Amino acid sequence: MSHIEETIDISRRPDEVFSYLTDPKHIAEWEESAEAVRTLSEGPLGVGSRFQVQRRIGRLKVPMTMEVTEFDPPRSWHFHGVDGPVRSDLQGTIEPLDDGERSRMTLSLDLEPHGIGKVLVPLVVKPLVRKEIPRDEAHLKELLEAGAS
Repeated sequence: MSHIEETIDISRRPDEVFSYLTDPKHIAEWEESAEAVRTLSEGPLGVGSRFQVQRRIGRLKVPMTMEVTEFDPPRSWHFHGVDGPVRSDLQGTIEPLDDGERSRMTLSLDLEPHGIGKVLVPLVVKPLVRKEIPRDEAHLKELLEAGAS
């Protein structure tokens, strides 16, 4: 696996950050490589829910199905990729700052290669993701601090 971790402080309450981050419909709004998201489960998001993210990796368009394996509002979540040549394992945590008026968000991502992904991850995917995550977090911060909900 290939581990990447980034942290950013956001001037929004933890429950607001958590709500936005864990709503699959918002993923394509702040993640550069996400082009579309489709919910695969009925009802509110929780452990066992699944959604599919259509990602652009270089010139490739790759659908990735994610399953929620942990969901602890407004503190943490864990989304695990269940298919495809590159399976993301994303854990997020949110810590309250300034008596809960601001948040510190940490994203920890592991990339699990399968099949052709064993070649793609070290040569293409990991370098792209390592550059993208700080840009994604900066864009997320900008959106949330401008009032996105």
